[in-house]
Amino acid sequence: MKRFQRVVIILIFIGVIAATYGVEFYGKYTVPIIMYHNAEPSERKGALNSVSNKNFEYQMAFLKRHKFNVISLTDLARAIREKSSLPHNSVVITFDDGYADNYHHAFPILKKYGFPATIFIVASLIEHENYLTWDQIKEMEFSGIDFGSHTLTHPYLPDLTRDQQRKEIIGSKEFIESRLGHTIHHFSYPIGGFNEDSKALAEEAGYLSACTTNRGYTRFNEDLYELKRIRFGNKDNVYWNVFVKLFGYYNLFRKPVNPY
Repeated sequence: MKRFQRVVIILIFIGVIAATYGVEFYGKYTVPIIMYHNAEPSERKGALNSVSNKNFEYQMAFLKRHKFNVISLTDLARAIREKSSLPHNSVVITFDDGYADNYHHAFPILKKYGFPATIFIVASLIEHENYLTWDQIKEMEFSGIDFGSHTLTHPYLPDLTRDQQRKEIIGSKEFIESRLGHTIHHFSYPIGGFNEDSKALAEEAGYLSACTTNRGYTRFNEDLYELKRIRFGNKDNVYWNVFVKLFGYYNLFRKPVNPY
């Protein structure tokens, strides 16, 4: 399909959605934050949190081919804090948990396309079987991959007391920084769950942002400590699937989910 025809179809598609839902688009653009977990050599049926090499390559090639502005999470956080605008083709790439397959399968593809990404690691799981090692993390950092915290032990934070949350949120930051020798700037809530204590502790710890899934009180990522992300996986292997999630207004049509 020629580019002009695709653009026309896309505009018609957006217009139909806007008319159907009574949507006001102005001021509602949200930079998409992609969320991955496992990156694997081949596709596993029913693996919701996995992306195969083939499909990950397709998604990264899509970003490159359509000239998306792939930026770091730090760049996005700074723009939100300063209330400055970003190009409407901007996108952020993130991974949760710190699986070793991120190094073996996703990392080579990210390097191929020159894309930054943030990987949120569970501090106590580093060096364990199927998880990253500190040497792999440092190698990835050297090539432009950023690392943030995904807590010490991956608990569901709303079930914890404030003191327990403090250990997971602040303690993990201190531990990771002691191993890497520098400050880390971003946090991700396990399973996307958080409450007001979680947000306050993330800010107290000095994180620039905290990411969730599709949970929170706002759909448009005005709050740096409840940044919604968009799950990508093996189902996102055709043009329309990828486009709809990346066109910047996807969050308008997502059902709000309680943060805890």
